[in-house]
Amino acid sequence: MDIIEEALEFEQRKLKSLSTSDRVEISRKAKTLILGLNEIYKRKKDDQIMDIMKRLTAIKRKVEKRLNGKHLMTNI
Repeated sequence: MDIIEEALEFEQRKLKSLSTSDRVEISRKAKTLILGLNEIYKRKKDDQIMDIMKRLTAIKRKVEKRLNGKHLMTNI
């Protein structure tokens, strides 16, 4: 499967009611896809690839935010 197709399929994945191990798996998969797309982007400089990477990064951040918890209130 082409990495771009795989990334587009990954975006459509359901992100509700996930276990911690599912979140870790999604985060790692997103990172792998982003790095793979980045290698293609370096060669082609296609803006559509950059848009896909941005959307995957947003998904990854959302999942990792939930994984790491809220550490904002610890220094008050």
